[in-house]
Amino acid sequence: MPTITDADLTRMTGGLLFDGPDRARKLSRYWVLLILAAAIASAGVVSDSTATVIGAMIVAPLMTPILGTVLSVVIGDLRNLALSLLLVVSGAALVVAIGWAIGTLVAVDVVAATNSQVAGRVQPRLIDLLAAVATGVVGAFALVRSDVSDTLPGVAIAISLVPPLAVVGLTLEAGAGAEAAGALLLFLTNVGAILLSGLIVMAAYRVGTARPVTTRRRLDHRAATAVVVIAVVALALPLSASSQRIATETLRDAQVTDVATAWAEARDWEVVGVENTPDGVEVRAIGPLPVPEAHTLRAALDRDGLEDLDVQVELVPVERTDLPGR
Repeated sequence: MPTITDADLTRMTGGLLFDGPDRARKLSRYWVLLILAAAIASAGVVSDSTATVIGAMIVAPLMTPILGTVLSVVIGDLRNLALSLLLVVSGAALVVAIGWAIGTLVAVDVVAATNSQVAGRVQPRLIDLLAAVATGVVGAFALVRSDVSDTLPGVAIAISLVPPLAVVGLTLEAGAGAEAAGALLLFLTNVGAILLSGLIVMAAYRVGTARPVTTRRRLDHRAATAVVVIAVVALALPLSASSQRIATETLRDAQVTDVATAWAEARDWEVVGVENTPDGVEVRAIGPLPVPEAHTLRAALDRDGLEDLDVQVELVPVERTDLPGR
């Protein structure tokens, strides 16, 4: 079995735990980088810029106290465990607050319907948990093995921590509570995945057996590990339900699109959008006058087995006129 030396553990504790003679410097660096990452992420979401959001992921320091939590559990350091958890919780609250504050400066509400960055973070699925676990394994492995530490920037990009929190703040300010809850679930999913995968990797490398003699074991790491496992299982339940709902909606939307397209083409019209709404599905179509009767679409949907689906139809007539030049 692989193992690490006391020197390796000293390197890890120095990089992850916020104690020792340079504690003030570590804390100031953490808060400054977190504030900047929150501002960058919020601006990137508002401007719908993927590149800007990625920049925030690289700058964000939230991974440090999360892995510090893992290390504290493994070595049984209750004091550093409490400090790391406090930094994660307070840091997350700060990012949400910054996102909310930036949202007040924007004229248009930042919500999933008008912003792809928001839409991609408010409906987490079970696959997001599996991807986060795999990414967390890479991050913990890069931490334990100093010779592969150059993979950490890629891990920072792959595991999304600050952007979902920025979305929580922005959507809360916009009054979209359900979307804020979805983004918060994504953040908690990523945190739980890092904790679980970190514990697995550190256990495989027997990190707990290499703790310095100055560290007294004051925490039952087995009980703490059980809490993490239970939390991840609890997170998997709503993620599974969300995955099932999204899959069902995707199949249903495809069926509605096929029926609506055939109905529209028979009348020289064109379907330009099929979207889910809180009340069902909305179908938007454009075409020449006269406007087709919407009840014929209802009949077509009923014949295709969609009689229980509520559908809203938006029919926009298009009048084209030739304006020849001189």
